Amino acid sequence: MIKFTIEDHDGNRQEVEAPDDMGLSLMEILKASEYPVLATCGGMALCATCHVEVFDGQDGLGDATDAELDQLENLPEYFPTSRLACQIRISDMLEGAVFKLRGEDN
Repeated sequence: MIKFTIEDHDGNRQEVEAPDDMGLSLMEILKASEYPVLATCGGMALCATCHVEVFDGQDGLGDATDAELDQLENLPEYFPTSRLACQIRISDMLEGAVFKLRGEDN
């Protein structure tokens, strides 16, 4: 199990614990933890409704794919540390990371 922090749309932070051996995405963990993530496309990097900003832990994520960047660059709020939660795989590299929800809430 690894631990990372999620900051919601209101600025409240909560530590989340997730298994790192199941191949889950950050989006799947956020939805399972009942965060307001629409994830309209189901994790295909087509809608950007799972947009997060990475406050800490960017180095462990690897580079965004071209498909992910295409979605992010069309958002009204795009930050240098923006990522799609559906494209971030849960691994020990996320230990201690901090993410802020930026996507549309439902």
